Amino acid sequence: MIAKATQNAWLTIKKLSAEQTFFAAILLVNAGNYLYNLVLGRLLGPAAFAEAALLITLLLILSFIGMTFQIVTAKFSVLYSGRTYFAFLKFISKIALWAGTISGLAIVAFSQSLENIFHTESALMFVIFGAGLPLYFIMSVNRGVYQGREDFKKLSVTYQLEMFSRLAITFALLYTLHFINPSLIVAGGITISLVFGLMPLQKKVVINAQIFKVSGFKTTPILSFFAVTAFYELTQIIINNSDILLVKHYFESEQAGLYASLALIGRVVYFVAWMFVMLMLPKVIRLKKEGLDTRSILMKYVAFIAGLSACIVLGAFLFPVTVVKLMFGAQYVGIAPLLWQYALATSVFAIANIFAYYFLSLGQYIPVIISAVLGLTQIALIIFYHNSLQQVVVMQILAMVCLLFFQLGYFFYQNRRNIHRN
Repeated sequence: MIAKATQNAWLTIKKLSAEQTFFAAILLVNAGNYLYNLVLGRLLGPAAFAEAALLITLLLILSFIGMTFQIVTAKFSVLYSGRTYFAFLKFISKIALWAGTISGLAIVAFSQSLENIFHTESALMFVIFGAGLPLYFIMSVNRGVYQGREDFKKLSVTYQLEMFSRLAITFALLYTLHFINPSLIVAGGITISLVFGLMPLQKKVVINAQIFKVSGFKTTPILSFFAVTAFYELTQIIINNSDILLVKHYFESEQAGLYASLALIGRVVYFVAWMFVMLMLPKVIRLKKEGLDTRSILMKYVAFIAGLSACIVLGAFLFPVTVVKLMFGAQYVGIAPLLWQYALATSVFAIANIFAYYFLSLGQYIPVIISAVLGLTQIALIIFYHNSLQQVVVMQILAMVCLLFFQLGYFFYQNRRNIHRN
């Protein structure tokens, strides 16, 4: 019976499309990342978890550069072919290596200042963290190639290897090296996992990129799209992570740790939404290249995210205490009343984000400016109104509702223009 059940499960997996397989794999990765954070929260307690969450947040903040490399690589992997494609890879890989090295050195140089700003127990955690950034940006280029080619199987493997290695290394060290500051172990686990995230590496592509040279290769379109994408990714990072940093600055460690757990639970919809973005981007770029309509793809993914968001917010509203206890334990239950509100803010942001990435892939950049303005508005609101954690959450809801309103307005405006043209 067991053998037959296993065989049936394997046949079911083989019938899945590449997209469905990727979706399932990334769900597993997100579940693993959630497990990583949940166990850290339980093991370390709110105060120590605040430092671990700070490192994870810093990685997410710097991911605006990493994701820029991935998106740019994905786009031009669709548009370029032959020798031009390999010349592009050589160019983008060189920029990624330089960007990673400079960013890493900057964090190492300012590690003492970061310790003072965020009231951490050690500056060494920032040094260890900075050492891994060159690997992170090269890893992003590698993933961009797989995304652009829609090779979702290999793309999912890079995410899985990074997640599983981080999980195994971090908790193995935490259980064996009790005398070491947990934040140093977390930083080491993050850095080492980036090595595993490089696999499978495109060895043949790397070799060809070094061999082939193209005369008159134009870098201006690449740099222009890179600059706009980097600017947009930065706005997303500001919106999605500035609250944690500001709370860590304005509130005591205990409160900051509670808020970090709230953010982790409430952001589940954003992590799932990002999977849809990764699937949508190469499709929209390819359809535009072929002169076909792209709006149906957008509506498909917006419907998915809206439905998922509604379920998550409802669950957080009906069972907040149960969710917090299951995920982090009774010591975090104080943030339960804020759970549905934070989930609402994140859900609205996730839907607005789908529209913004859609327009970015079409080369329309006004939504990028809208996101930047609202990202700065969110920071300003929290700086002026942070008397309590609830007030911080309410300010985010206000900013995200405004963002979605403007993104929808731009979408309908563009639709009306297209109808008049036709």
